[in-house]
Amino acid sequence: MEILSLIGIFAGLALMIYLTFKGHSIIWVAPLSAFIVVLFAVGAGLGEDRTLLSSYTVDYMRGVGEYFISWFPTFLLGAIYGKVMEMTGAARALADLIVKLIGPRFVVLAVLIPCMLLTYGGVSLFVVVFIMYPMGYAIYKAADIPRTMLPAAIAFGSFGFTMTSIPGSPQIQNLIPMDYFDTAATAAPVMGIVASIIVLIPGYLYLNRRVKKARLENLGFTDDPKILKESENAFGEATVRYWLSGLIPLIVVFITLNLLKWNIVVALITGIIVCCLFHPDKLKRMPQTITEGAKGSVTAIMNTACAVGFGSVIRIVPGFALLTALLISQNATPMSLLFSEALSTSVLSGATGSASGGLSIALAAFADQYLAVAQTLGISPDILHRVASIAAGSLDKLPHNGAVITLLAVSHCTHKESYKDIFVVSVIIPLIALVILLLIWGAVL
Repeated sequence: MEILSLIGIFAGLALMIYLTFKGHSIIWVAPLSAFIVVLFAVGAGLGEDRTLLSSYTVDYMRGVGEYFISWFPTFLLGAIYGKVMEMTGAARALADLIVKLIGPRFVVLAVLIPCMLLTYGGVSLFVVVFIMYPMGYAIYKAADIPRTMLPAAIAFGSFGFTMTSIPGSPQIQNLIPMDYFDTAATAAPVMGIVASIIVLIPGYLYLNRRVKKARLENLGFTDDPKILKESENAFGEATVRYWLSGLIPLIVVFITLNLLKWNIVVALITGIIVCCLFHPDKLKRMPQTITEGAKGSVTAIMNTACAVGFGSVIRIVPGFALLTALLISQNATPMSLLFSEALSTSVLSGATGSASGGLSIALAAFADQYLAVAQTLGISPDILHRVASIAAGSLDKLPHNGAVITLLAVSHCTHKESYKDIFVVSVIIPLIALVILLLIWGAVL
């Protein structure tokens, strides 16, 4: 009867994908989907010590609670750090300077560079969206390029390889595997750098080609009636003077996390303090800024934790053993192991619309098995870390992804207007890069 339980797992996943795609909150969608999984499992034999109620009150809530306990400090301080960088004008100052130096001729590059610096420096992806839209809006307007093309450039720079591939990234998607594989943020640096190059070059060429095509077709810029006029001035001299206050905190977070090997919590606190030292006149606004960051962090972690709770329920049903057997062969080869890990992580990230959520579910469910098989094959846990992180940043950017929805809302564009380009640079290209990496490393290991 395990097959019935396995059908229930896929039915629960399908329901979660459908409801989140429709825009419903995963906070109630995840437990409902978990209930469907358990309902099918009852017919397959759930176990004497488990009931429909206990699967929610015990197993589901344990998964939510354990994830919350492990990652809330990181979510909280990451959100506060981003808000401090935003409130002081430090992040915008750095972005302004880059835009001013590059100019409207290289519109895509002018957006990508500050996005990548901000995310690699530890600023929350959601905060980067709010910071970069006014900057990108100004540069696309100066270059007379349709603003509907701007979300793809922001998505590529913010939700791309600086989130998952490049070694040392302080983003949560690169930190989660550390707990499961006992690795560092710089795990598998060669693979990470190769992945970054494979994604960056075609992504940049695609976006640049779209800009050139728009110019040839005389598709010019159209104003966003909802944007604040004061945000249109991306070249304010008063802001540019303080660009170092945007760059140095990013460097500090990177050095303390990756070179000094400090805990991410300590690294983020240090970044916050350094940013504040540049702006003592803004300290009176700190309590409100911390409050805003704290509120945002709770929403972000609850969305992910609820997805993890769904994964915890999957692990207790009989169909999980069958699913594990399908995904992890006892006679695995290096290539089949890496493809298995990438498949489970990317599919679950797509199902939840969250790279961190899918990554947490996959690793909570399969990390021990992957490690055991990898050990017999002589594969370093660093490779497992990097593959999982890269795979999480592919199918997660489907239309129901929270970051994508936020980006389109901030830029006042619709999925119909802008999602095609986002899909190409944030889903198609990363997936192709992932397959290339797996083929190369699977053959070499």
